[in-house]
Amino acid sequence: MKKKILTTLCLIGFISLSNAQESSSTGARFGLKGGVNFTNLYVDDVDDTNMLTSFNAGVFVELPITQGVAIVPELNYSRKGSEVQNTILTETYKSKFKLSYLEMPVLLKLNLVPNFNLHAGPYVAYLLNAKTDVVDENGDRVESFEYDTDDFNKLDFGLSAGLGFDFNNFGIGARYNYGLSEIDKDNNANGAKNSAFNLYVALKF
Repeated sequence: MKKKILTTLCLIGFISLSNAQESSSTGARFGLKGGVNFTNLYVDDVDDTNMLTSFNAGVFVELPITQGVAIVPELNYSRKGSEVQNTILTETYKSKFKLSYLEMPVLLKLNLVPNFNLHAGPYVAYLLNAKTDVVDENGDRVESFEYDTDDFNKLDFGLSAGLGFDFNNFGIGARYNYGLSEIDKDNNANGAKNSAFNLYVALKF
């Protein structure tokens, strides 16, 4: 599955690059992006100590509407979830619950001043994989559990908002994704929804 995801992203990236020169006359710019996720599953008793550190990577196209305004669709591989720490006798373990998504935000980007932007819009995501990794105090994995994705809501959706800095062909930014869909079909997760803060870097072509 991971190979298929990487192949898909690479293919989209190749197509984007091959069409970048042709699209330059319209002002459209293609790019690659990636970064780190800090994610959680929010419920009534959400706790920051349950935050999972993971990653995101993908491709995007920036479509100018007018001066300083653009629509930016993205296609990203993004890992979300949460982390729980348990102590058994004298040993401490962390259970890392991981949800892997193919995610597509469509953002309205506003450059209020040169090199600085605000962006916001909806996102929709499709669940690719769900698992729990149990690691010891040294970070070594001692056990792993794969889940049937049919037990989850495969479609996730929500709202994204963030800010960024643009420097010619390079950019950095921060974004928060607020999930509106429960991750579990049968409410076994107490109505938990995705919550993700990410930092990213972007390269434009």
